[in-house]
Amino acid sequence: QVQLVESGGGLVQAGGSLRLSCAASGHTFSSSAMGWFRQTPGKEREFVAAITWSGGSTYYADSVKDRFTISRDKAKNTVYLQMNSLKPEDTAIYYCVARSPGPTALITQSGRYDYWGQGTQVTVSS
Repeated sequence: QVQLVESGGGLVQAGGSLRLSCAASGHTFSSSAMGWFRQTPGKEREFVAAITWSGGSTYYADSVKDRFTISRDKAKNTVYLQMNSLKPEDTAIYYCVARSPGPTALITQSGRYDYWGQGTQVTVSS
C-alpha cells in the first residue's frame, strides 16, 4: 500500500512563498506520475501541477503557471511544489497524488490518480 505524506503548508502573506513536500512510501513504490490538486470549501477539487516520474515532464494549471514549480527527487520518492508570488486565491487544502505505473495521458484529471495524501492547508493572507 502506498502512503503519501504532505508537509510544508502554513500561513503566508500575499506575495510570499511556500514549498510543499510529499514523500511516498510503501513496500515497493513505483509511479508513472505525481502531482498536486487543491480544494476550497464549496468548490470542486482543482488540478494544480503534475510531473511524470520517468521523464520529468511537467504540467500546470493556467492559474499557477509561472508562479509554481513542481519537481521530484526519485531517490527520495518525493515530489515538491515551490509556490511563489502567492495570492489569497491560492488559499486551499493541497493534496498530493500519485498514479500507479502505466500511461501518463490525462494526468491533469483527478480520476487518473490512485493514491491521495491527507492534504495540507495553505492560507494566504491579503
